Amino acid sequence: MKEYTAENIKNVAIVGHGRCGKTDLVEAMLYRAGLTDRLGKSSEGNTVCDFDPEEIKRKVSISSSIAPIEHKDVKLNIIDTPGLFDFAGGMYEGIRAVETSLICVSGKSGSQVGTMKAFKASARVDMSRIFVVTKLDSEHADFFKVLDGLRNEFGKRVCPIIIPFKEGGQLKGFINVINGTAYIYDDKGNPTKTDVPADMADTVAELTGIITEAVAETDDEMMDKFFAGEQFTDAELRAGIKKATRAGDFYPVIGVSAYTLMGVQQLLDYMVSVLPSAAEGAGQNAKDKDGNEVFVPCSSADPLSAFVFKTVADPFVGKLSFIKVVSGTLRADVPVVNERTGAPEKLGKLVFVRGKKQEEVKAIGAGDIGAAVKLSGALTGDSLCDPARMLHFAPVKYPKPSMSLGIRPVAKGDESKIASSLARLGEEDPALSFVNNSETRQQVISGLGDQHLDVIVSKLKSKFGVEVKLEPQIIPYRETIRGKVKVEGKHKKQSGGHGQYGHVWIEFEPYDGEELSFNESVFGGAVPKNYFPAVEKGLQESVKHGVLAGYPVVGLKATLLDGSYHPVDSSEMAFKIAAQLAYKAGIPQAKPILLEPIGTLKAYVPDANTGDLMGELNKRRGRVLGMNPVEGDKIQEVVAEVPMSEMGDFTTFIRSLTQGRGYFDYEFARYEPLPEALSAGVIEKAKERMGEEKE
Repeated sequence: MKEYTAENIKNVAIVGHGRCGKTDLVEAMLYRAGLTDRLGKSSEGNTVCDFDPEEIKRKVSISSSIAPIEHKDVKLNIIDTPGLFDFAGGMYEGIRAVETSLICVSGKSGSQVGTMKAFKASARVDMSRIFVVTKLDSEHADFFKVLDGLRNEFGKRVCPIIIPFKEGGQLKGFINVINGTAYIYDDKGNPTKTDVPADMADTVAELTGIITEAVAETDDEMMDKFFAGEQFTDAELRAGIKKATRAGDFYPVIGVSAYTLMGVQQLLDYMVSVLPSAAEGAGQNAKDKDGNEVFVPCSSADPLSAFVFKTVADPFVGKLSFIKVVSGTLRADVPVVNERTGAPEKLGKLVFVRGKKQEEVKAIGAGDIGAAVKLSGALTGDSLCDPARMLHFAPVKYPKPSMSLGIRPVAKGDESKIASSLARLGEEDPALSFVNNSETRQQVISGLGDQHLDVIVSKLKSKFGVEVKLEPQIIPYRETIRGKVKVEGKHKKQSGGHGQYGHVWIEFEPYDGEELSFNESVFGGAVPKNYFPAVEKGLQESVKHGVLAGYPVVGLKATLLDGSYHPVDSSEMAFKIAAQLAYKAGIPQAKPILLEPIGTLKAYVPDANTGDLMGELNKRRGRVLGMNPVEGDKIQEVVAEVPMSEMGDFTTFIRSLTQGRGYFDYEFARYEPLPEALSAGVIEKAKERMGEEKE
């Protein structure tokens, strides 16, 4: 692949709802550009971009992949992104690295939840956006119905540029509304100009008027001309569309059929002629070493600055860091510093990647996208800089994990292997998190949904040879007391020579606090002061395990009242044991109860779903605290307090209820008494786990 300057590089992320035809569209582009000799299909698991074994098996994209295309002396870096919500991290990676988002919409299904989410994610960074309506060869596809839906949802800036026409109910070709030219195609997607069908002439004229008005609204000079009733020339209209699209003020709609290749040539031509180049759009804000915000233009003449937007960690191939170069030129033999660590990075081989194929290159220029092999110290989100100019670029903003499950090895002893393998997978998927909960002694994995976690389990087996099973997360309950009790603890042992003697009277009672509150009220030296710390230490160790189910005890006040000692046989250890005996004897008498963790839930759902949501929260023992409209959207924020034990499948529920529109945040708030009716079940499960651990 030849070298391209930033003026001739265009970076585009293909985004949209799951199964709307994104990967098949990229496959059609590659085939039409002569880069593949056969047209792969997602349904057959043989596309360039879906090359991971999990993607082939599931026939869906689960991570972003790159497919550069050379067309008319322009390099189009196409990033194919997942549409399923469980793999949304890949969409955010793609959007972070490009200047344009191409939002796919199925000609059969129209605008869906994923369409809206992709549009909003693109709008947050104010990039140019175009819509491509796919699958127009399908029997029930309706381009104009989809167009009306897009205009209703996203406004009058949505305008058709390339529209389909049919003959005998079958897709025949496409019309470029701007120049009034129609095209028909052979079986390889080669276009031939033809006349606009007579029955489409009025439609083309009407749509031209819609485009003219939309473009005029983005430019004061054109608006004046529009209101004066003057006609725009073709050149003025094309220039206005280009300017407005690059500014993110105009959203072209282009029809295409990936399976028949109809319209693919026109789509590529349009992308080359209209979309912003890297030189125009890849410059971005960064923070310098003093924390000041600076704008970094996309220029090869400036010092090197780049960022890692994606990582692939493979135990056999090695680590692959995908890099977007903002300025300067990245070369393997030129020093580069990781801004996060301050340490130099040793660049291995540099490559351009197309699917799973790699092409070694000497350099990656400003505005371009490539990858570095075995860049050991860099993580996703790191900024790479010339040592003379340290800059920090904003990292990819990944969605927060919303579903957590316990994970355990099938073969005993593989716990450490799970941790190291998940650390590697976490490098390439920051939407994944993993903790080893020391309290519950459970390894916990968190992700964006059940499919996300299922893929991680499959990758652990296929990539790292670790077979695991998922289980419900162990809830970190607590224990406390409601009563007051005074008990004796005596440790006396004679075994020849010095014996052991410790004797205490301790009063236990509840108090409003978390940590153990230890006090002493001993008179007359019944227990020498030098043994007080030993008594407290014994109690501190004891409260780590409650008497009901072995959970930590909170809200416990212990007062040392009395006791006795032996001048020879007493020791710190003896008084520590005496305190523990008092604890074991006294807590069961002090009306012990279980406490459960309660969290604050903020759920965001459409207006129509609030009633069903509140009904579900009641079933989950939640307390609704209030409801607030979210500005600029038909979304309600429902605030509630819900027990942690009831949140296990809430991600699945809210997606099902809202067809993917809803989302939520959940944070721990406090502990509250567990209802007595549920305590027996919790205690029984805890005893079962303790029995398993002893085996």
